[in-house]
Amino acid sequence: MKTVNKICRVLVAVFGLASLVLFFTDFATIVTNGVEKNLVGAQLAFGSKVTVEGVEYDMAKSADILLCFWLTAIAFVMSVFSFKSKKLRFAVPGFGIVTSVYMLVIALSDDWKFVDKRPLQNVSDIKLTPFVLIAALALVVFTILAVAYLLLDDYLEVAASKGAKLTIPKRVVRFIRDYKSEAKKIVWPGIKDVVKNTVIVLIMCLLAGILIWLVDFGLGQLLNLVLGK
Repeated sequence: MKTVNKICRVLVAVFGLASLVLFFTDFATIVTNGVEKNLVGAQLAFGSKVTVEGVEYDMAKSADILLCFWLTAIAFVMSVFSFKSKKLRFAVPGFGIVTSVYMLVIALSDDWKFVDKRPLQNVSDIKLTPFVLIAALALVVFTILAVAYLLLDDYLEVAASKGAKLTIPKRVVRFIRDYKSEAKKIVWPGIKDVVKNTVIVLIMCLLAGILIWLVDFGLGQLLNLVLGK
């Protein structure tokens, strides 16, 4: 089990690095003025200079791809540092889920939606390359491995504690049971109390609004007096 856990931990870092490296492959082909230009993911994310028929353009940043790039980079760095700090084990799957879903949305959406073509002129076609989907799938595998590593590592810790700790699934089940038992103790107010409290809140909001308006009006008049208006 320990060997499998170590393999999962290494694979998490490997797929995290692979996902990041894929941002430096061709992500999109843009046809502008009849000329095809291949742009890598990092170029789309950070913007770059593109020359078309002797004219140089400063490409705008594609915000969605830029966000995915940074999320991927953070997830990869966290996966590496999780070798030292086990607290990061919980953050890595979280970043992986968000980033993989985001990348899948980009890969499966309309090709024009997430590529910022400004300031290129007469753009007739934009096509995302298969590397976008490959990057998304690499992030999905990264997330699955991160979850597997988290559960395996937690299982080994629980086994080493000889019953002193509970595994994550058991802790989740216990939390749900405790939540249900506490929810049953809640005393819900009747309709009369709800109406009464709502009216009181609205009256207090109205009074606070009037007070703020009076202070604002008074200060405005005082300022006009000082300025001689």
